[in-house]
Amino acid sequence: MRLLADIGLGHRTLVMGVLNVTPDSFSDGGSFIDRAIAIERGLKMRAEGADIVDIGGESTRPATFQDNSPLSEDAEISRILPVIRGLCDTQPGIIISVDTYKSRVAVAALNAGAKIVNDITGLTYDPDMANVVAGSGAGYILMHILGSPRNIPNNPVYSDVIADIAAYFRRQVDYAEAHGVAAENIVLDPGLGFGKTAEHNFEILRRFREFTALGFPLLSGPSRKSFIGKALGGAPPSERMEGTAAAVALSIAGGADIVRVHDVKQMVRVAKLADAIVRGSLQA
Repeated sequence: MRLLADIGLGHRTLVMGVLNVTPDSFSDGGSFIDRAIAIERGLKMRAEGADIVDIGGESTRPATFQDNSPLSEDAEISRILPVIRGLCDTQPGIIISVDTYKSRVAVAALNAGAKIVNDITGLTYDPDMANVVAGSGAGYILMHILGSPRNIPNNPVYSDVIADIAAYFRRQVDYAEAHGVAAENIVLDPGLGFGKTAEHNFEILRRFREFTALGFPLLSGPSRKSFIGKALGGAPPSERMEGTAAAVALSIAGGADIVRVHDVKQMVRVAKLADAIVRGSLQA
């Protein structure tokens, strides 16, 4: 992905800051639903060192998907567009990704200034998404999910979680390229927490480096997730920063190129130290 290569992809770990413009996200739902507050938060994350700001208008936590009706495209667009436009107007050159699995929402976001589509369904939900990404030349984060957004199994089963996810990636990358998505624009995300038990998530992190054999940049998104809380004796999302830091550092040691996090300032520091050790990249 040229725009990310220009800021260090492949040479240092990039940090993606999470900006949920939603009332019901698991960790910060409702905190940034106001446009001005959301824009202020996006600018603060950028100042703290975020390379990418990932903006989502619909909560993508599995429980929300399964308990609620889908958010309409118009409602999702109305939440994210003012924030994307405000950030792009205030800080030209900012790299924004849109967290959506709906092609119409992706089109609106890209037209407003977003550069990357972060699709939790990995092109398995919306048949028009591949054409939108291909036609725009946008970056594309292809995530693994078991099932569909509103049909994630409560007791997921894998033959081998790493091999099964890798097979999914190969299949979906082939599909993306067949529809014109450039290979150089694709990033792979194993989808921690989406159709995985805590044990599956730990195994993914333990064996993360096996995904590097696929030949694509990798994203890891462990931030504040429930498997961290489980390992910390039931800690709520607000008390999972240290666990997130450990998961981020181990992701980088395993070959992650991008980490998606809520606590940007702290995880930028974690990434810098991990890079100094893993990549031999000491940043000023």
